Formats: sequence, structure tokens, C-alpha cells
Amino acid sequence: MYHTKRQQFYDGIKDFWADLYDEEYALYDVALLTKDEVAHIRLVSERIGAIFFKMSSLLRNVPNETLVEMGFPAETLSFIRLKTLPIDSVISRLDLIPNGKSYKCIEINTDTPTFIKELFFVNGMICKVFGVQNPNDGMEQLLRQAVSNSVYNSTNKKEPHIVFTAHKDNIEDYKTALYLQQSVRSSKFTPLHQLRIQKGVGLFDEDGVKIDVLYRQTFPIENMILDQDQDGNPIGLWLLELVEERKLAIINPPSAFLLQNKAVQAVIWGLHEEGHPFFTEQEHRWIDEYFLPTYLEAQPFLQKGVPYVKKPAFGREGDTVEIFNENGELTDANQQQSYTACIPVYQQYIEHPTRSFHSEKGLQQGSLLVGSFLLNGKPAAIGYRVGGRITNNLSYYLPVGL
Repeated sequence: MYHTKRQQFYDGIKDFWADLYDEEYALYDVALLTKDEVAHIRLVSERIGAIFFKMSSLLRNVPNETLVEMGFPAETLSFIRLKTLPIDSVISRLDLIPNGKSYKCIEINTDTPTFIKELFFVNGMICKVFGVQNPNDGMEQLLRQAVSNSVYNSTNKKEPHIVFTAHKDNIEDYKTALYLQQSVRSSKFTPLHQLRIQKGVGLFDEDGVKIDVLYRQTFPIENMILDQDQDGNPIGLWLLELVEERKLAIINPPSAFLLQNKAVQAVIWGLHEEGHPFFTEQEHRWIDEYFLPTYLEAQPFLQKGVPYVKKPAFGREGDTVEIFNENGELTDANQQQSYTACIPVYQQYIEHPTRSFHSEKGLQQGSLLVGSFLLNGKPAAIGYRVGGRITNNLSYYLPVGL
């Protein structure tokens, strides 16, 4: 019965990936929240976002050596200091763990966040089928406005050539880009591999038309700088140069990469431990309640006998994440180890609460993670992922309702 209903429902949604890697991804189930819980998540998210976005002004003015010590590639230093939009990230996603009566932020995804179409679009459709209210009602319109405004605010051209791009062979990235493209009239989609670049001149689509604004879905900066063409030309760096020379605008803006680095949380915690006046008394209270102790070394946790997580500064989808117990012994690790070259960040480990959910495999229990979006720093759509102790690309999407 579950299989049939699920298939019928998701087959009715155009351009959606209910299954990923030949496994069930989107569940045919709804986790119920109260209006107070939803309001609390959004309040917490806005406060956490305010702390992160305040950090960008500080990071722009620290010495290059400090940024390199934090793991920023040297090639990106002038790029990430660019301020092309009033807000440093148009679309960002917080990952929150419910903790007692509050929440702890384990990271922010400011550069190329995923989980967008699920929460802003699909969640409302499944709420209708289950006869419950959608906590994300009205958020899709805010998303469309945010994307459209950011695109047109990024250029002074009256009729800019706007292109959305993604790896076409990645169904999630590709169809998310198509979904977001609907926000901007007179825009087009061009697969990433069909873009062409001329050093110092511009970026061009498959028809040879020069691009003014590029929306890149999951082509993160740390991968872009390594990108080369078949002749060995550093085309990723050429693209960054075009942005610096204002010959191309990108969304999310360059500054989003500044906050994507998980080492920023170590800086936040260090300033908090010092009682530094950079943060107000109220902001220090927020950090104490919503953030976890985070450092660039494991020693503080080993000295106190506290379990911790080791994760790469620029890792994604749980890749290269490892969990250690209070004795510093490895207890869990993601099988994917793609980011071993990245500077590691160490964060206090707290258990995810577990919840039951229906799936193709029957009734299951999984670790819960809250995804909470910010649009231009303001709270927006929310949703759940459920899976193992380390949330990865095989964790389920669990819709939420009221």
C-alpha cells in the first residue's frame, strides 16, 4: 500500500527526484509540528543567521594569513572579499539538531545549498494529500522574489543575459536549477559543460552569447578553482577573475563562500569564549544557546573527555565526517572520504534525537536533522532529514506539516 501511494504521488510531480542512487529518498509520510515549534525554529534561525552574517564584515578585514590558516584557498582571497549584493548569501540553509527545548547549529550552507525544491514546493503538495497545513505556505513566492531580485540587482544592464547552470548528469542539481530558473523571466538553462570562457573577456553560453549573470546550482567555489579545460587552462580561476573584474555576476554571490567555511564557527566560538566585545551581550547569549564548541584542533575535547566530530572545512553531504568518543576513539565515519586534503574542524558531538517514519522498508527509526532556510538572512522554509548518525546524501527527506 505504501509503495503504491508513494509512487502515484511522486509520479505526479514533474522534474522531481523521489529516488536517488536507486534508493528511496523522499518519504510518503509527514512529521507533524505545532505552530509554536515552527515559530521557534524560525526565531532561532534568524538569530543564528545574524551571528554568521555579522562575521563577514570581520573576515573581510583580517590578514590574508589568517584566512589561509582557516583553510581558504589562496586563489580566492580577493574574490571572497567582494561585496556585490547587500546580503552575503541570497539562499542559505542552516542544519540544526533539536537539543532539549532549543536547537544547536552544526553548520550553515551559504554557497550552494541543496534541499530547495523539497521544502519550498514539494512539501506543500504532500501536506495537501495528508490533509494537514503546510508550515512553508507562502515561502515559494518569497524564494522567487529573492532569486529574481538578486539577479537583477547584480547587474546594471537593462536586459541582462541570465543563465542558470548545473551538472546535467546530476538529477538533483539539474532539476533544482530548472525549478529556480522559473523565478526569472527571459533566463535560460545551459549545462555546465556547455559554458565557454574567454580569459579576460567573458563567459558564453552554448550559442556564443555573453552571459551577464550566472546562477550556479552546486558548483562550489572550492571545486571551481580546480577546474581546468582539456588543454590544462585554469578556467575556474578565469571565471573568478571575470567576477572580480565585474564582467560577470554570480549567484550566490562571492561573499557566500566566505561563510561556507566551517572554520568560521571556530572563530565565532573563540570570540565567544573570550567574551569579545565584537558580539553584544545578547549575541553572546545566542551563541551559548545555539552554537556548539568548535575548534581547529581536537585537544580541548580530549582534555575534557568530551565526544567530538571531525569534519572538513569545506565538506558537504557528510563526506569525510568522523565521530570520536570521549577517549578520542573513532566510533563512526562516512565511507566517502573526498575532502581529506581540507583543513579539519573539530566540533562537540551531540546525539541527534530519533524519530520513527514510514518507508519502503516499513516503519523505521532515524536520526533527525532540521534544515532551515534563510532568504537574504530572513527565515524561510523548514524540513526534516532522517538517517544515520552522520547525515549524508542517502538520508531521507521527511516532509513536515501542521
